[in-house]
Amino acid sequence: MTATSAPQPDLRLPLYQRLRDEIAHQIARNVWRSGDPIPTEAELAAAHRVAIGTVRKAIDVLVADGLVERQQGRGTFVRRPRFDRSLFRFFRHLGPDGAPSVPEGRILLREACAAPETVRAALGLDARGESIRLIRTRLLQGRPILAEAIWLPAGRFAPILKAPLAEIGDLLYPAYERLCGEIVARAEETLTIGIADAMDAGRLEIAEGDPVVVIERLAFGFDARPIEWRVTRGAAKDFRYHVDIR
Repeated sequence: MTATSAPQPDLRLPLYQRLRDEIAHQIARNVWRSGDPIPTEAELAAAHRVAIGTVRKAIDVLVADGLVERQQGRGTFVRRPRFDRSLFRFFRHLGPDGAPSVPEGRILLREACAAPETVRAALGLDARGESIRLIRTRLLQGRPILAEAIWLPAGRFAPILKAPLAEIGDLLYPAYERLCGEIVARAEETLTIGIADAMDAGRLEIAEGDPVVVIERLAFGFDARPIEWRVTRGAAKDFRYHVDIR
């Protein structure tokens, strides 16, 4: 596969940052896919006519961003975060065999509309920028466990509005890539505790006033631009927190 042309670099940025952005652009365009090796430092230095030290610094930033990983003695490989398992850091959602199970995703509403000011600010949209809003429930063995509101920039995600629901499936991020060519590279999450309102009570089958865990997620593409704002709400009784400290 040949490399696609990248957006014009910002010449105000340091050279290593511009190289980092160029490599990230090629990953976003699937020049190198998840698990593929990227060219060696020497090959990148020759191709871009920069010093090895510049290449190494650019790759250091890509490693820190979670876009690539170095494997001792093998080289540097593209990696993508596994968001399909991220819920299990927070909620006890297990299948019949006791193993984590990916919940069913049921989209209740999808529409093009103006986003609230907080969402516009998070996604970097201007006042006239149109958004796509998804309202979704996640179910496990038919029981609703999570309620989600998701906002997307309309220009980048227009196919999501028209695609058959069966084609979108239970996991949105693979659908974003498959239907829109948009890949989620990383995300920032904030967790707080709230109180179930009438909508939560109806969608989660809990009592109004019950405690709920609220997870706000801002997801970014390989180009470092925000591409999704998501608010997930779940019953606090199902809450857990798991982190692997090494």
